[in-house]
Amino acid sequence: MPIVQQGSINTTALVVPDLYVQIVPPQNLVLNGVPTDIVGIVGSASWGPVGQPVIVGGMADYAVAFGPVMARTYDMGTQVATAVQQGAQNFRCVRVTDGTDSAASLALPSIGFTFTAAYTGSLGNQISVALSSGSKANTWRLTVALPGLVPEVYDNIAGSGAAFWQALASAVNAGQGPQRGPSALVTADAGVANVAPAAFSYAFSSGTPGNDGAAGVNAGVLVGSDVIPRKGMYALRGQGCSIALLADADDATQWTTQAAFGLSEGIYMILTGPAGDTIANAVSTKQSVGLDTYACKLMFGDWIWWNDPVNAVLRVVSPQGFVAGRLANLSPEQSSLNKPLYAVVGSQKSGAPGSGQNSSYATADLAALLQAGIDVIANPQPGGAFWGVRGGHNASSNAATNGDNYTRLTNYIAATLASGMGQYVGQVINATLFQRIRATQLSFLQNMLSQGMLGSTDGSLPYSVICDTSNNPTSRTSLGYVQSDAQVQYQAINEKFIVNIEGGQTVQVATQVLPGTPGALAA
Repeated sequence: MPIVQQGSINTTALVVPDLYVQIVPPQNLVLNGVPTDIVGIVGSASWGPVGQPVIVGGMADYAVAFGPVMARTYDMGTQVATAVQQGAQNFRCVRVTDGTDSAASLALPSIGFTFTAAYTGSLGNQISVALSSGSKANTWRLTVALPGLVPEVYDNIAGSGAAFWQALASAVNAGQGPQRGPSALVTADAGVANVAPAAFSYAFSSGTPGNDGAAGVNAGVLVGSDVIPRKGMYALRGQGCSIALLADADDATQWTTQAAFGLSEGIYMILTGPAGDTIANAVSTKQSVGLDTYACKLMFGDWIWWNDPVNAVLRVVSPQGFVAGRLANLSPEQSSLNKPLYAVVGSQKSGAPGSGQNSSYATADLAALLQAGIDVIANPQPGGAFWGVRGGHNASSNAATNGDNYTRLTNYIAATLASGMGQYVGQVINATLFQRIRATQLSFLQNMLSQGMLGSTDGSLPYSVICDTSNNPTSRTSLGYVQSDAQVQYQAINEKFIVNIEGGQTVQVATQVLPGTPGALAA
């Protein structure tokens, strides 16, 4: 009585009399949408792996992986912090350096044993190591500490002379079993150490200092290279990001490169102009570099005053983190227009807090920016006196595709189909396959409709899927081609709300009698 998977045996050529049980897989593949809240951020840091995307869920995770927020340009932590304040909590962070970064190290005096920080950067200068008596007799305990993190303790290290130092290095580099793994802070090199162990306590600041490699970082470094191992922006390939930014990358010559990456990966790239930019320069610069695509959102160079809680200083920072964080905290059919932004103290145009300056954008200013495909953070918003994104537009000049919702919803649908429909490749082409392909897509689109992500103003069905002989003739299927054609109508965003009111002593007010109502009610 063999039990087999359907299709694994030829059921028209069985010889042995028996019961054959075939496991038939579900006929309709169910598609679950891909996440739309993952934000990719590339920038400099004082600690952590270089060129490797690291999952970060908040500022505590960021501090462990990359150290504190640094009050400088191109800092990755600044963008993460401002995005977190908008509700974002799912990041892929990539650290970059200018190539001069180095790891802090400490050579124990007169011993020949060397500790080296696990990563390059100045945060490693705060590491300390201490050797003291172990829990068991005639053993030693090593404690490796970094402020803000739980100390690493390697206990009951025995031996004398060179054997002890080799055992100490092995404990640090390989761990002491499942309860005490390898150090995440340092590596150890026993070298030629051969003296008897004695208690000590040293700080890495007394050794060779680490260097962040941040002084020479620029937009080109943030973009990086697309060769293995990938660096900078290209390290975000395949990470599932729906939104990404290169921290403070205000170099216009790199904008179209970022746009091309966004198109290839289905990522909404958040760009920024230089701090203190003028509207005229922003418009002419965008035109001169030829940036006209829905793949990215260009923010005007009116940078934001932000209260840095880590460094206890009021700073002017790029608007990218605010915008990326707000979009990540919205469903993809939504626009960033008229949505509150948090922790914004002011902007360069509105003036520094306490300066007495209180400027806002005129309608003509906003029209010039939005017509050019440039968005801006401003106060007030149509909904009240709060800070928010004033346009909700991407960098496209096409009115049919220039909304945040178009970019994000298109990328979401495309990424979901790409993640699930591949299971149909390799299957036999027949009417059943056509039905299953169509049913899978229709169920996904129906789920979007039921959740309000799709809709229409007249209640009609806002999507259709065709996959049958009408678009798959034998001349094509005989060559192995199958085509599915879907149409999806997005919901538009209310950007220009017109309210008409007629008033005056000569106005004749029309009334309407509602069914089942005894009197006339004003409509």
